[in-house]
Amino acid sequence: MTTPKDNLIAGRPLIRLGNVSKPTLTVYKPTGHNTGAAIVVFPGGGYRILAIDLEGTEVCDWLNSAGITCLLVKYRVPDTGPYPKSSAALQDAQRALSLAREHASEWHIDPHRIGVLGFSAGGHLAAAISTHYAQRLYSPVDDADKLSCRPDFAVVIYPGYLASADQNFALNPDIQPTADTPPTFLLQAENDPVHVENAVVYFMALKNAKVPAELHVYTEGGHGYGLRRTDLPITAWPELVETWLHTIKVLPAAGQ
Repeated sequence: MTTPKDNLIAGRPLIRLGNVSKPTLTVYKPTGHNTGAAIVVFPGGGYRILAIDLEGTEVCDWLNSAGITCLLVKYRVPDTGPYPKSSAALQDAQRALSLAREHASEWHIDPHRIGVLGFSAGGHLAAAISTHYAQRLYSPVDDADKLSCRPDFAVVIYPGYLASADQNFALNPDIQPTADTPPTFLLQAENDPVHVENAVVYFMALKNAKVPAELHVYTEGGHGYGLRRTDLPITAWPELVETWLHTIKVLPAAGQ
């Protein structure tokens, strides 16, 4: 769906993938040291398109360099979320987590260290799967669907749809954390046009549910920068995530 008139991110274009009717899960394995951790990645795009390189394949390159297996989800778009407006994208997320656990041995990953990472609409999807894993939203397909689709941790980057602007930024009533919601990392810029309240309000909901959570808010950054480095400090966020993964013991301590 990319056109020559689309904006550039860090001076480069991005691939906007649209009209996805068949979801896929693509495995990117570390070529060097494998920590055994895995992260299921949900690109953003407002549930209309997928920024499949900016918030997908480029993320996998970074995760692989950190010894983490990347499982990239090409979920259905357009008009497949946010849940419950449509449950299609969340169905794809649930299926992806269960498939990851079914293939854990084959893909050399620890089934108890599988997290999610999402951007923008994908950030909402990461929060949705963190709070909607007990009930399968589709009829079971095979034995994979007997396995849990709860993430072990979540990374939510400049999310949307978590706070309602027309309700004085109240928490989205369809995203309600409980004590069983996985540990969560949140990051957003104060000048994000999608509204920093999405991250802040969800963080407070996690805190009130006694879920371990970490929130980073920066003055500048806007929206949709992915992992592309600029002179803005917020674009160094991947290092913060790696530190957090060590803190919550998803990644081993130095020297191990």
